Amino acid sequence: MNKDETLALIQQMEHARQHLHDLYAEYGFGHACVLEQSILLDELINQYNRMFQTKKQPHYV
Repeated sequence: MNKDETLALIQQMEHARQHLHDLYAEYGFGHACVLEQSILLDELINQYNRMFQTKKQPHYV
């Protein structure tokens, strides 16, 4: 990913986080839409983290 794509992903993450906060404030923790938004945010965070993982992981014996 280039710098613009990284910035766009960070902006998506922030928007998803804010939306999750708003949904939680309105519906509470256990509502389906809150859980769905939480999953969406998790997926964005995982995508962001994968961008910075090294391709070669050390193998310990």
